[in-house]
Parts: sequence; structure tokens; C-alpha cells
Amino acid sequence: MNCDGDGDIMWMNFNQDGSSLSAGSKAGFYLYGLSNGTEKLDEHFDQSAQDVILVERLFNSSLVVTVSQTNARKIRVYHFRKGSLILQHTYPSAVLAVKMNRSRLVVTLEESLYIHNIRDMSILHTIRETPPNPRGVCALAATDADDTCGYLAYPGATHVGELNIFDTVDLRAVTSLTAHDNPIAAVAMDRSGKKVATASEKGTVIRVFSIPEGKRLFEFRRGVARCATISSLNFSPEANFLSVSSNTQTIHIFKLVNVQEQSSNEEPNSDWGSYLTRGLQSAASYLPSGVSEVLQQGRDFATAKLHSCGLKNISTIHEIGRKYYLFVACSDGYLYVYEIDPSGGECNLIKQHKLCLPRVPEVSSEESDLPPMIHTVDS
Repeated sequence: MNCDGDGDIMWMNFNQDGSSLSAGSKAGFYLYGLSNGTEKLDEHFDQSAQDVILVERLFNSSLVVTVSQTNARKIRVYHFRKGSLILQHTYPSAVLAVKMNRSRLVVTLEESLYIHNIRDMSILHTIRETPPNPRGVCALAATDADDTCGYLAYPGATHVGELNIFDTVDLRAVTSLTAHDNPIAAVAMDRSGKKVATASEKGTVIRVFSIPEGKRLFEFRRGVARCATISSLNFSPEANFLSVSSNTQTIHIFKLVNVQEQSSNEEPNSDWGSYLTRGLQSAASYLPSGVSEVLQQGRDFATAKLHSCGLKNISTIHEIGRKYYLFVACSDGYLYVYEIDPSGGECNLIKQHKLCLPRVPEVSSEESDLPPMIHTVDS
């Protein structure tokens, strides 16, 4: 999330599995481990780059990529624990997004995408002349088990919500699907690369599709009366929940369970709301198409409220001690931690952490396996 104009924090984003938060500032970049986030944050501060407008971390490893405001066309790849610069590379235009998994690093420009081999940072493929994508909307499957899945999703049109899926392992186009009537504003993939979630510029409907088939699995309605700008979509680690952040005061959590499956698992004393929902969905087939589509859309499983409206924010779901927690990073400089009730409803705010304070504690999270080190290269 770009935070320009909101104080010293210029960028915030969660890593691939929601276990770490990265923040860019005028003074440098911060990395926060969230494994103990209900009590405290494990923090690292690095001054090796200033005016950081983009910073991404590979899982909980030492591999970090940054982009500075002074040269938005250049990425710098760090081993932050050793304090060493691995590589820097310059592109034809400003870098808008960087996505990583264990085998690939993808750099998104406004009209092209560069696919790197993460082990030596060589460019394997370039997707050129993509439809203009000024916000750098894209998603990369973040599986860390093997190299068999590396699906990349990015907008395929500017006038409708078309989504392209590209295989970054075999370097081939996989499929294209029309997700929305309006242009795509946000996209996310689950870690396995089997599901992709999308939202349009209108921001009222969230859809989830299977990959590579492109079959629509779920459709959720975020709101009815008001359009919204979706700032983040994130799957939970097992892809059974999806968190949705926007410029409204509410963060929505949707449960990825089919209506038939949910009905068969419900207890005999289910609340009247569940029966009403199923009744409306059953009746939808007898109503006009526009009405039936709205009735068949799922509603949120849980919500969290921010203290004020209009804050830029991103959210993710992380599991700690067999409990699910919602982490919300806001442009007001705070990370809010909510406990998710297993039965749903409004989430309880249990902790808030002030971000980007001038201190330098050590990061205590365990270092994961890294690609082999390579020589520093100036472009």
C-alpha cells in the first residue's frame, strides 16, 4: 500500500503468508515479525536506503527488495541480516510492484512485467505491452513447498475486468477470464495458486475463481449502497477466509465455504439468519436475473471497525496458537490486531502497535532458507 502524503510512512505491505509486515519510510525501512503480534512485534530497522516507497520481504527470510523515491526505476535486493547489497537493477520505467516466491521475482511496470529467476536474478521472460496498469495490480502464487506452481495474475484490459493468468515456471500464458464488468482494482492468489480473488473499481462485489480452470467458486457482496476503493485482498494461510480492506471504516472477512457444505455442517439449532439466507438463495432461481444475482451473493462472516473513516489500510489473517487474528496496518501509523471469533460477527480489537518508531531492536524470527548469494550488479 502506497502511503504518500500520510506522514513519514511511505509504504506498507504484508509478506506472502501474513507473518511479517514491511514498512518504508523517509529514514529507511522496517520489518516486523507478527508471530508474537498479539503481545509485541519483532522489529528490524534498516537505514541503508532512504525515502523507501516500496519494500517487500520473502517470507521470513533475510531477502528484501526496496525501491527508493530518488530512483523509482531501480530495485535493490538486500540480505538485511548481513547488511549486504546482493543486486540492483534498473528498468525502463517506474517500478509499481514487486512479488516474490521461492523461485521467481516479478517486477511490475505500468505496461510490462519482468520475471526473474530468484536464484541468480536473471531475467527469464518479459511480458510486454500489457494494458496500462498504473497501480501495479498483480498477484503471484506464493507457495514455498516446490517450484511446480508459479501462477501470476494481472489485468488484461482497461475497459472491463479481464484477468490474465501466466505460468512463471513454464513461461506461458494459461488462461484469461472476465471477472467483472468494471476494470480490476485488486487481485490476490492463495499460496497454492489454486484460487484467485478479484475486486473491481466499483468495489461492491468480490469474486473467487479456481485456477487454472477459471471457474467462479464464490461471489461476495461487500456493500450495496456505496462503492469503495479496495486496497487489499488477502487469503488466510489455508485459504478458508478472505480479508478485504477498502477506504471505508469496515474490514470484511468472508468465509470460503459453499452454501451446500455450510448447510450440511450447521447444527439443528442454527440461527434464523442462516435459515433466511438459505431461503433467499433457494428462491433466487425464480426471480429476475439481476435480483437473483444479488440474493445468491454471500455476505461477510466477520467484520472489524477502524476508529475513523477514510484511512488507507491493508489487512491479512494470521494464525497464532490455533487462533485466527486479523492484522490491519493503517496510514495513521498503527498496526491493529483483532481476534476473530470462530462463530463470526464483529472482531474484538485486542492490541495496537505504533509503527516506525526510531529504535532498532533485533528481529527474533527464525531465518528461513534463502537462495544462494550472488554478486552485486549495477545496471
